[in-house]
Parts: sequence; C-alpha cells; structure tokens
Amino acid sequence: MSQQRPLKFGVFVPPQNVVGLSPTLAIRRTIELAEHLDQLGFDEIWFGEHHSGGAELVASPELLIAAAAERTRRIRLGTGVISLPYHHPFQVADRIVQLTHMTRGRVMFGAGPGQLPTDATMFGLEATQLRPRMEEALDIILRLLAGETVSHKADWLTLQDAVLQLGPFRGELDVSVVGTVSPSGPKLAGRHGLGLLSLAATDPTGNDQLPVHWDIMNEEAARTGHTIDRSKWRLMGPMHVAESEAAAVEQCRYGLRWQYEYLSHISPSAIEVPETTEGLVEVLNGTGRASIGTPDMAAAQIQRLLDRSGGFGTYLFQGVDFANWRDTLRSYELFAEEVIPRFDGTLTPALKSYEHVLSKSDSNRSATAAARVAAGEQWKREREATAGS
Repeated sequence: MSQQRPLKFGVFVPPQNVVGLSPTLAIRRTIELAEHLDQLGFDEIWFGEHHSGGAELVASPELLIAAAAERTRRIRLGTGVISLPYHHPFQVADRIVQLTHMTRGRVMFGAGPGQLPTDATMFGLEATQLRPRMEEALDIILRLLAGETVSHKADWLTLQDAVLQLGPFRGELDVSVVGTVSPSGPKLAGRHGLGLLSLAATDPTGNDQLPVHWDIMNEEAARTGHTIDRSKWRLMGPMHVAESEAAAVEQCRYGLRWQYEYLSHISPSAIEVPETTEGLVEVLNGTGRASIGTPDMAAAQIQRLLDRSGGFGTYLFQGVDFANWRDTLRSYELFAEEVIPRFDGTLTPALKSYEHVLSKSDSNRSATAAARVAAGEQWKREREATAGS
C-alpha cells in the first residue's frame, strides 16, 4: 500500500482553537501535544504564526519550539510558518540558527508570506505586498545561512556587511516554503532547492495542482542548478480518526463546523458550511477535502494523495480543534497504532511472519503434537529409570 520509501508523519498546528477555550490552556496544550506526538513516534510538528483573529493564538513559533524541545526527545520541530514580511530577515536567520543549536539539529525552518489580511493591516502592509517581500527576505536569509556577508537596501530593510556569528548546527538545516494553489510556492522551492509545504493538498483545486506543482519545482530546479527530492515534499490535510465513522462524527460536533465557518471569513476558497455536522462530514469526505472517520478511511485518504502526487515525504495532519482535547489525543493514538505502520515499513515484516505461520498451520500442528507425544514418552522413561534405581 505504501510508496517505495517509508512515509513520515507529522502535525501542522496553526493552531486553530475554538474561541472560548482558555487562551493560556490552549497555548500550553500545544506544547503538550508535541510531547504526546513524540511518545507516539510521529516525526514532526510545525507551529504557526498569527497576530489576529482570536483563534490562532501563537505569535512566535520559535518560542514554542524552544519550550517543546526541552520536553521531547526525537520529534522534529518546525516553524509553520514564520511570516517573513513581518520580520527583519537577519533576525529571523539569527533566531533559527540559535534554535538549531538549542535543539541539536531538530528544528526545521518553514517560511511563508502570512495568511491573515488583518495581520498585514496592523503592519501597514497590503496583501499584495506580502509575497514579494517574502521572496526578497527568503533570498537574504538563505544567503546568511550559507555563511555569506550580505549588504542589501530596500524601502523596508537595510543590511550592511551582515554576517551570522554562528552557522546552523552541524551545518545542516531543513528549509521549506508554503505552497497552496498558485505556482509561487513551488517556484521558490525549485529555485532555491528547498522543501515544499503543500497546505491545500486535499482541497479539490489544490489536489488537482499537485502534479503541476512538482513539474514547476523540477523546472525551476533544473534552471537554477538545484536538485529537489520528494522526501522534502510535505502534504497537509484535515483528518480526525475514531473507532467508527459514527464516533468520529459525534466527536467532531465540538469544533468541525466552527472551523469551517471561521475559514469562510478569511479564505476565498472556503466552502459553504452545511447546517449539521453530519452534512459537513458528508461534504468533506465526499470531496476528499478531509477524512473524518476510521483508520481505514485515513489510510485510503493518504493513498489517494500518494497516487495523485506521484509520491511525497511526509503527511501532515491539520492540527485544529475538530474534537475536544481527549478525543483529539485519541485520534492521534489510533492513527499511530493503525495507520502509520501501513506506510512507514514497520508492519511489513510482522505481516510476513504472521502469514508465514498461518501458511504452515498443518505442519505446525503436527510438529507440536509430535513434540507433546515425545515429551510424554520421555517422562515415562524417566519414571521407569527412577523406579528401577
């Protein structure tokens, strides 16, 4: 069922918490989620940056990474993403490099232009300014990370002989850019040889663009002399897993409709939200936008993404409050127990061994029966020898 290379798994946490939940508790639970995923064997967790809306409360993914790094052992920790137009690029590069040392190389740097227009307004920016500034900042950051001395002057920033006093831990850093529907993200990923975070992979329009985006990455990489690898391509999708489809629907009464109603206020591609949770689940599952249901349904959704894309490196849950805290944790547990092993290669040898035993059932039973007879005869001989002595 899996592609040739083992698939990795993670969670992309904007975060989006149902408004009304304690903000303090919501932020603390993001760190607790990192601990939970680390114990379950997930590979990655990404933390977002937002400054308005009241539902996406994390302003600094770097702060969450620093806290989570001290409470986890192996899971990798990413900025998902730093909104580059809101920051001086030298400071971004400096903070990320420091985090590579604090985490001993577990940090990942995800960059994007920023999502919420209300964020941009507070910084005095038009939405149309965000992507050009993001591309300008990214080029500077990559040069700094490579050890270059950079001088650069623009109407929004100045660098004069700027050079980082540290390089990334062991000289390595996983860098990715956001891609949705437009060619902008794939273009940058190919142009600089970076990873791509495809955050609209299950949206019907975004899903249609997956093969196109891979072609764009290849074209830009070839033009600029870079090499891209499907292992650095990450696809995100909404998902909630329960023991049954009915249980998943019931659990998602907590926040599923709230989430999609919230998105209708900020996204031009948001769907019309049905009046019931059942109706919304039917739309989401029927169009492939999400998988709300069983582990088998989750596995089928991932396989569809593999088939559509031609292969990628990591599947990312969209980390939002579809269900309450306990049911959300259980969703990740079920996924780790029953879905991840189908795609990461760990289940294959166990299944082969199991099937081998079943295929030898006749000889197994005969051998065991013979061993029991032999043991009984040996016991008789031992008794006879003891009685005669």
